[in-house]
Amino acid sequence: MLIKSATVVNEGKVFEADVLIKNGRIERIDSSITPTNEEVLDASGLYLFPGAIDDQVHFREPGLTHKATIYTESRAAVAGGVTSFMEMPNTVPNVLTQELLADKYAIAAQDSLANYSFFMGASNDNLEEVLKTNPADVCGVKIFMGSSTGNMLVDEEKTLEGLFSKVNMLIATHCEDEGTVRKNMEVARAKFGENVPVEQHPVIRSEEACYLSSSLAVKLAKKHGTQLHVLHISTAKELELFDNTIPLDQKKITAEACIHHMWFKDADYAEKGSLIKWNPAVKTAADQKAILEGVLSNKIDVIATDHAPHTWEEKQNTYFKAPSGGPLVQHSLVAMLDMYHDGKIDLHRIAEKMSHNPAVLFKVKERGYIREGYHADMVLVDLNNPWEVQKDNILAKCGWSPFEGHQFRSQVMHTFVNGRLVYTNGQVQEIGNGDRLVFSRKI
Repeated sequence: MLIKSATVVNEGKVFEADVLIKNGRIERIDSSITPTNEEVLDASGLYLFPGAIDDQVHFREPGLTHKATIYTESRAAVAGGVTSFMEMPNTVPNVLTQELLADKYAIAAQDSLANYSFFMGASNDNLEEVLKTNPADVCGVKIFMGSSTGNMLVDEEKTLEGLFSKVNMLIATHCEDEGTVRKNMEVARAKFGENVPVEQHPVIRSEEACYLSSSLAVKLAKKHGTQLHVLHISTAKELELFDNTIPLDQKKITAEACIHHMWFKDADYAEKGSLIKWNPAVKTAADQKAILEGVLSNKIDVIATDHAPHTWEEKQNTYFKAPSGGPLVQHSLVAMLDMYHDGKIDLHRIAEKMSHNPAVLFKVKERGYIREGYHADMVLVDLNNPWEVQKDNILAKCGWSPFEGHQFRSQVMHTFVNGRLVYTNGQVQEIGNGDRLVFSRKI
């Protein structure tokens, strides 16, 4: 296929070009390419971004498929311009063995429309299994330093020391201090009984809980020289833990921001309720502002979603019974483009934080950029094509979105995965599956 007259957003530049795709890769980028026998896509007026690489999603398979599957959520991903994802191990059973990790890869090879990788899970008693993980074809090791599904809370100091000192690949952490959260829960229960208002969520899962845990992770990483990636920063205070004076490819300690922590604030609980109940919690307007500033200052390196769907019925429960998490992967790029329209972030910074930087940070091989020879993972966006999020255009299996009723100003028009046009003009094209991500790491 030949993409003609696109406005390319790539590596800090915005420029018009033609892009030729052959055999799943970007063959040529030039100001004008004459077609021979290729299919031509006229991209006049459209902006061509490298496909987004979402480094934190929960697609719920196996074991929680009433909420989502790799197939359904990868459809939502490509509809949103996310061409690669890295999925978390707190499925059922928890991914705590190499065999269970291999099972997930087998499902994705059959069902995923986007490129994929899966984190190996850590527990208090599976260090030996974790150390068998292959850095060349697994994105990283995930440690929940805060409560999660099943046996995935890692809270023993000896275990944490073992993981941080022995794992020779990227460790990604969910950082909330469990003791602090439980203490805050007891206080809330004493005050409200079982009917705790959802507005108490950022009080229970507090700034203190986040900082205690993330500062411990950073301390351990510095002690052992570990490559640490702290997921979903939710407080201004945590930003002091991260450095913006080191080039990303030399950083050992990095951070992620998620869409919901930059879009919502605690005042929104009154309207949205448990639909914006995430762990860690959406917090104050000051935290929200600081997280975006952290993205712009390079203290925060990547933007992701923590896409974590639950059914509508599950979300209607009382505070303690309503699970945390929500669907976001279909709307992450257009949400950031709304922030561009509001003058909060430049187009090239969106490409950097959602595509380039995840590729650099995880050492994803030949993806994340619009470069000759790279895999043709790209997304064409109409920056000025408003549309409203409604139930009938939500592709996540759960069928709802915290953005329902919002009118986005930009629209994803076409998504390419490995050169295949998998999404075009509002329709998912099921023409082949994504590839397993591979990583340029020393083994």
